[in-house]
Amino acid sequence: MRYVDEFRRPELIRKTSEEIRHLADPARHYRFMEVCGGHTHAIYRFGLHQLLPSNIELVHGPGCPVCVLPMGRIDDGLAIAENPGVIFTAFGDMMRVPGTRGSPLEHQSRGMDVRIVYSPADALKMAVANPDRHVMFFAIGFETTAPSTALTLIRARQQGVRNFSVFCNHVTIIPAIRAILDSPGMRIDAFIGPGHVSTVIGCRPYEWIAKNEHKPIAVSGFEPLDLLQGILMLLRQLSDGRAGVENQYARVVPWEGNRAALKAMSDVFELRPYFEWRGLGFISQSALRIREEFSEWDAERRFAVPGIRVTDPKAAQCGEVLKGVLQPAQCKLFGKECTPEHPVGALMVSAEGSCAAYFNYEHRKVAAGVP
Repeated sequence: MRYVDEFRRPELIRKTSEEIRHLADPARHYRFMEVCGGHTHAIYRFGLHQLLPSNIELVHGPGCPVCVLPMGRIDDGLAIAENPGVIFTAFGDMMRVPGTRGSPLEHQSRGMDVRIVYSPADALKMAVANPDRHVMFFAIGFETTAPSTALTLIRARQQGVRNFSVFCNHVTIIPAIRAILDSPGMRIDAFIGPGHVSTVIGCRPYEWIAKNEHKPIAVSGFEPLDLLQGILMLLRQLSDGRAGVENQYARVVPWEGNRAALKAMSDVFELRPYFEWRGLGFISQSALRIREEFSEWDAERRFAVPGIRVTDPKAAQCGEVLKGVLQPAQCKLFGKECTPEHPVGALMVSAEGSCAAYFNYEHRKVAAGVP
């Protein structure tokens, strides 16, 4: 299959890993943050961290949209669904994320009408098929999924579907990276740029990281060779004393981004003044809200939303893991009270969550005595 087999060829993977070992300065410790949750999943799935020299540390960033959503927003969405006649719809990875009174699936077991959809368009079709009910779509994701939500809202207005709304939790990647760089004591040498987000926003928005922060960044794909090539690009920049933006994923990511997707987002959304992120606190201009022109389809305007801020369980160290301060296994609850079967924090729920990825691909091997 084109663009898969070529990036999993063992001889090329070995050659690239050898180049990395040759180029890495043994007297230096490198900390590279992969921003995208898909990268974290791929790193553990393919065991790529085992191919790197010990002085290259991969730090997991806040690239999982399910993981960065605070519990209060989950509670707000479920509060809307408590209104008579409302159907709560969301992607599957949201269904087991705990709020203060349980996850959406737990609410479903208590009688709430909670349904999994695979796209916001599916939720809109459900609203058309159930004119006597109100269908609320719990929208989540970075710029990767925001265009599909925007296009669905445009279609809802065009078709005059009045029993449909969106509870918008879309966030943007650049302010999160800025917040990490501003964190006291945080040392990141370079970034593996997010592949999925970049298919929409392109590479240009990352130029400030190189120019102002002097941090190299390489936007990478998700196959083994993609990530290893991205790491090699970062090492070459550091070795040469350079800091720039490079596009390893050029076969998919256009430098200027997807202009049609960006226009749809601009037409439907505007930036929120502030939005709370799990582990990072409130970040200005970091999330999207629905414009006034689409207010009829904005669940936050149509329904009363509690808007109560809820802190995570004190024992769960999700915030430290999200910021790259701790590795997943260093959390006090990891693999004990907090497992994929019984998650305490969101990082253990989503497939892109760093804790879930580490548990499924590393912790299970250690527990089974597999080297």
